Amino acid sequence: MARTLSTNLESNISSALATLSIALAVAVILPSCQRAPLPQYASTAPVVAQRNELSDQLLALLPEEQRKLPTAQEEARWLADTAYKGSVSIARINNPLLWPSWMNNRLVNAPFNIRERGLCWHYQHDLYRELRRRPLNYFTLGCCVRDRGKGSEHNCVYIAARDNTWPEAITLDAWKKSGRLVTFTPEELDLDDWEDRPETTFMLNYIYAEGHTYPVEHWALVKSGKKWNDYVPTWVDDGRNTRQGKIMYNNMYNGLQQREGKPTDY
Repeated sequence: MARTLSTNLESNISSALATLSIALAVAVILPSCQRAPLPQYASTAPVVAQRNELSDQLLALLPEEQRKLPTAQEEARWLADTAYKGSVSIARINNPLLWPSWMNNRLVNAPFNIRERGLCWHYQHDLYRELRRRPLNYFTLGCCVRDRGKGSEHNCVYIAARDNTWPEAITLDAWKKSGRLVTFTPEELDLDDWEDRPETTFMLNYIYAEGHTYPVEHWALVKSGKKWNDYVPTWVDDGRNTRQGKIMYNNMYNGLQQREGKPTDY
């Protein structure tokens, strides 16, 4: 028994020291480095071209008779613009410190809460939230995952035609490049690795109704404080009263104050 306790203690100390070493490296090497895009990133010429391309890719998912409809074109345009602008906003709120993005995961999972958020599924939830800000008539949203249940599991959002679904969709990854949206057409995905994740879509649809007005600082789930990987919904008391829940509500209040009640900063 004593040997087990000693081994666990040594393991916890080693983990804490490893995390502390990362924090010290961040403090020394990256004191003024902003890894999220600047606010104007989504309006730069190269990204505007990417937004146009995404809009065209979305329209190509629709039946031919719908593609020329002004309302369908406007909806595709809104989705493309919101996907890019929202990704920038999400990253700036999460404020990643390390590059590439996966290095931030350890900061999020660290016992000292070096970073509150920044995992791929955080970005997935947040991007889905942004894309639910208006009702959709021609398109539908969903969640997908690569390498589910493996150590390399990666979560994204997808957009499909309303009368179609996964995998005939455009996949959106706001996490991989810290707010610099990456997109994938169906042909670019290895479907042996990727799959639909309807349970996540169902949960997020429950939280974020079409046309919702939640601020960009809102989180679907927060850490319970019991274990590093234990999360609870923010709409229940156990979520609202957690340390992260209180941080979230404070962030939302401050954000709304700064934006004079506007839910987004883009």
